[in-house]
Amino acid sequence: MEKELSTTARIRFSDCDPIGHLNNVKYLEYMLNAREDHVESGYGFTYEEFTKKTGCTWVTVQNEIAYLKEVRYNSKVLISSKTIELGDRLSKVEILMKDEDGKTIHSILWLTVIYFNMKTRKSESHPEETKELFQKFLVNLEEKDFQSRVAYFRKQNKSAAK
Repeated sequence: MEKELSTTARIRFSDCDPIGHLNNVKYLEYMLNAREDHVESGYGFTYEEFTKKTGCTWVTVQNEIAYLKEVRYNSKVLISSKTIELGDRLSKVEILMKDEDGKTIHSILWLTVIYFNMKTRKSESHPEETKELFQKFLVNLEEKDFQSRVAYFRKQNKSAAK
């Protein structure tokens, strides 16, 4: 089973700034759209289906993003995502935007979400069956904090450029 799911996207002209770089807020859109696709293809459900079935969803409580290398108009990028932390209520996902061959990291996003009951408007614990599903996709990273992970990718990008 694939724990890190990936899709390819083409950067659109309308998403870029006047000098042809992907607008910072658009990185988030591309990355979140890719994650939504990954959940459907890898985990076997859409967020909409899950919410209708359970009355619960995940609400973002924190984003940490680093822009490591600019992305230009009409580039193809590979966007991957994986679950890197799974707690009782909180989970963390890492989403990477890479060049098409996967060697250069353009951006890294750590997305922290809380499991949330739409009816009670309060967070609650993940059901066991949901935790078991996500546990299958959990990836243990060597770098445990965001800044260390960013430093790791900056070093990797320098090595790839040589």
